[in-house]
Amino acid sequence: MKLSERLQHAWYYGHPALLLLWPLEQLYRQVVKRKRARFISGDSVSYRAPVPVIVVGNITVGGTGKTPLILWLIDYCRAQGLQVGVVSRGYGAKPARLPWTVSASDSAAQAGDEPLLIVQRSGVPLVIAPDRAQAVQQLLAEHSVDIILSDDGLQHYGLARDLELVLIDAARGLGNQRCLPAGPLREPAERLRSVDAVLCNGAEQDDDSGFAMQLQPTELVHVRSGRREPLSYFPAQQKMHAVAGIGNPQRFFKTLEGLDWQPIAHAFADHAEFSAQDLQFADDLPVLMTEKDAVKCRAFAADNCWYLQVAAQPSAAFSSWFAEQLKRLLTDSK
Repeated sequence: MKLSERLQHAWYYGHPALLLLWPLEQLYRQVVKRKRARFISGDSVSYRAPVPVIVVGNITVGGTGKTPLILWLIDYCRAQGLQVGVVSRGYGAKPARLPWTVSASDSAAQAGDEPLLIVQRSGVPLVIAPDRAQAVQQLLAEHSVDIILSDDGLQHYGLARDLELVLIDAARGLGNQRCLPAGPLREPAERLRSVDAVLCNGAEQDDDSGFAMQLQPTELVHVRSGRREPLSYFPAQQKMHAVAGIGNPQRFFKTLEGLDWQPIAHAFADHAEFSAQDLQFADDLPVLMTEKDAVKCRAFAADNCWYLQVAAQPSAAFSSWFAEQLKRLLTDSK
């Protein structure tokens, strides 16, 4: 088990050695609290876009389902007749310059896996840059949009926001509820009291902790050709190699088990760079991966490689709540 994997295991299942990280955690807490305090007081300058900005983020390290929710929000806003734009950090991306407007023909190395996935799935205008304000400014210069979604921008206070949506993995929660490096939190847990909504990915129903959200498998997609097949394409008890380089690979493996398949798990680090050898096994079983991983593997994927497409399904209560918030934001921006 790699050091990063051991550390994450300790965050969620405990380890006495984490006590040694207490001084660093206290220093980290002070830094993030001061950063937010400067934003609230106005001492730190934030760029305010001329259109509403909705931040979709989390307070924990690792995947919580932000990308599927972003795609759901894009579809929902478009159904209301709105032009949507997205900005993202573009983790791991190496474009020719920054900010960078992502094209569906870009490589994952150039644009980042999640931004490329979003563009290929939705065709939305999307700009990446570590400085979200610069990304927004380029987006607005190139496209006429009514609303902007900021992917994973909760802690980037250089960009003013009109709505904050936070995702939590319902199975893992907040772990030991300690901040980095002694725990998985990017900000103290009390930060959740100041956001507009919390969505619990994997929760069956709404409760006091937030709105429920599920990731619903929709179809199988052949990585190389893009051919689409129903979930019934693989029969019950189908054995397969399951490849996942996401924040919580176990969630993907359990999804496959829930579809009555028999995955052989191969977990990789989040945003892992794959090679053809990573997808080669000593048998002819199908290889099934996440869509986020597939965008990095299309060029060298073998004929037995597929990905599972999923769609976010927020609760009906969240949909109603978001409809009211959207109406308010658009009214206030006029």
